[in-house]
Amino acid sequence: MREVVVTGGGTGIGHAIAAAFVSLGDRVTITGRRESVLKEAAQRLGASCVPFDAADPAAVNDALADLPEQVDVLVNNAGGNTNLDRGRPGELTEVAQAWWANLNANLMSAVLVTTALAPRIAKDGRVVSIGSIAARGTGSGSYGAAKAALESWTADLAAELGPRGITANVVSPGLVVDTEFFRGRLTEDGITARVENTRNGRPGIPADVADTVLFLASAGARHVTGQVVHVNGGAYLGR
Repeated sequence: MREVVVTGGGTGIGHAIAAAFVSLGDRVTITGRRESVLKEAAQRLGASCVPFDAADPAAVNDALADLPEQVDVLVNNAGGNTNLDRGRPGELTEVAQAWWANLNANLMSAVLVTTALAPRIAKDGRVVSIGSIAARGTGSGSYGAAKAALESWTADLAAELGPRGITANVVSPGLVVDTEFFRGRLTEDGITARVENTRNGRPGIPADVADTVLFLASAGARHVTGQVVHVNGGAYLGR
């Protein structure tokens, strides 16, 4: 039985990833900022939960006592486009705040949690971080930039942890429906436009991402590290 930690595991892709590991008989701990949402999800899943803000160094440090003493798989899923929660920035101070918000949510959350748990990651363990198609030139401003930075950091992480047999990879989704990502603002026209860019003619679902994470966490992926695995129906071609 593996010990699995999934950040941002209360809803959407993170919840699907946690459910996939639970279905394999693994012991799963989900984390997130919204305590009530997290507790409800943990009860449904049969998982443990530890509420904290993964982008807050002090909160991560305080949460360590409640996280597993050994971690076999760490999934850095916490994040999202924080620009969807704020208006268009005007003053330079607002621009800086908007960029720091996305960097904190999508890059620093992964950096802090992974750094804190690194001594606990078992030999031949796995670190999987959830990126985005936005990192590959599809735009989205500070969100895309933060996800691009996540890819670069993962390359360094793979080198750092590799001598212990630990792999580090990014799973990069395109459009995924049935999540809270778009805050209810994604229209049918928006879905259609994105689906038209795919090769298989459909949007992604959380299970598509979860299944890819399961592979990267498996013994069969032991020689796959420092990679970005694209899960977007061919909307971005990794060539």
